[in-house]
Amino acid sequence: MRYFPIYADLERADVLVVGGGEQAAQKVRLLRKTGARITVVAEAATAELRNLAAQGAILLIGRAFLARDLDGQRLVYVATGDRLVQAAVFKEARARGIPLNVVDVPQLSTFITPAIFDRAPVTVAIGTEGAAPILAREIKTRLEALLPANFGKLAQRAQALRETVAKAVPDQRARRRLWERLLQGPFRHAVLRGADKDADRILAAELDGQDAPDRKHDAGRVVLIGCGPGDPDLLTLKALQRLQEADVLVVDRLVNAKVLEYARRDAERIFVGKAPGGPATSQAEINRILVREAQAGKVVARLKGGDPFIFGRAAEEMAALQRAGIDVEVVPGVTAAHACAARIGLPVTLRERVRQFSVVTGATADGEPDLDWQALASERSAFAVYMGVGNAPLLRKNLLAAGADAATPVVIVENGTLETERVVATALGDLTDCIAKQAIAGPAVIFVGLDWEEAGLCRPAAVIAHHRHPQSKADRPCDDVAANSEAAQ
Repeated sequence: MRYFPIYADLERADVLVVGGGEQAAQKVRLLRKTGARITVVAEAATAELRNLAAQGAILLIGRAFLARDLDGQRLVYVATGDRLVQAAVFKEARARGIPLNVVDVPQLSTFITPAIFDRAPVTVAIGTEGAAPILAREIKTRLEALLPANFGKLAQRAQALRETVAKAVPDQRARRRLWERLLQGPFRHAVLRGADKDADRILAAELDGQDAPDRKHDAGRVVLIGCGPGDPDLLTLKALQRLQEADVLVVDRLVNAKVLEYARRDAERIFVGKAPGGPATSQAEINRILVREAQAGKVVARLKGGDPFIFGRAAEEMAALQRAGIDVEVVPGVTAAHACAARIGLPVTLRERVRQFSVVTGATADGEPDLDWQALASERSAFAVYMGVGNAPLLRKNLLAAGADAATPVVIVENGTLETERVVATALGDLTDCIAKQAIAGPAVIFVGLDWEEAGLCRPAAVIAHHRHPQSKADRPCDDVAANSEAAQ
């Protein structure tokens, strides 16, 4: 280890930045997060630096660097790109014993600035000794994904409570166990979700050494997490954070197993898959599991494919939890229709052509969906069908009977965003034949009324074209689209 990591107290400390360009402005932005008094010396400065000086946020000296500028400085940054200036500041700073950083010139620097994960007062410095800053940035990004934006608030509460806890619990071992309970249990969760009254009540119960009457009730909660269509890279930051907090995972069949790798290893897994025509956990039983685990004082993550509010039966689970008096949070996910369309470059709305896009279900508890077929069959209608593979013949029949054109383009995305993804372009009149011949089993999203040609786009090469209808647009190759565009010009 060449560089020894250390934190410098810059509260009311003088820091000098030599240079007035974008690199200097970047250092000033970082320094302004501290309590430092910042002086910038530069013959020319960016508008941002001039504005900060006008506001009194920094002192801007509009001339070349002079040796006396180093007097009283705690740290010095040089961001000029001028080798003569760099060498001059290096010589004078070293003579005075002032730590110096020359941007992008490690051989003239006595310290380097790491990538900083900032959840003040929690900060993490990440360095690669200048070898690969991109890797440090990657580590920072991963930390930001795992820890909530208000994580620092928990540290602030802990800092404010140190004296109170020390007086209330003089025994060192007992005090350490108390801190573990506070910072890893219900108190932590209450602070992070902004429930200050709950946090105060839990703290009071801990300090009194007895359970509050509704302690377990406060501790238990459920988070309904949308895990997207499959690709774990589509998880939201909040989903990742809630996965790390969960004691129990209640997992749907369509949730990618790779998503579970982001959860704590010691979290209990309860699988409640519902396979079409096969074994299934009833919704009533799932509701009972959620209530039971939360009432036991656990943080429960209910993992659902796509988005909980898009055919995810979230309302039923929320109602059951609310009846039991259990806190429930919904973390939205990227729904399958949007993710699959984005994956294959298929816009779901087009100016002047498709102004309305619907998401419908192709299956119900009774088996046959009761949809507004007339509206769906209209010329400018476009929609995505979830769970529609089994009822594809019915969808085709009802849409055609309602007046839909048999040549209406249809795109089927099977196993969207996964390695096994398959995309087939066909026409409404050929839908039943396509599903049978291509052996599409699902899960799949069926897009009706959308195609690439209408958007002036090329159909992706990986898309399989399947049609029998003579007027189908679904199989036009990219060259034809280009030829048509040139002819129009």
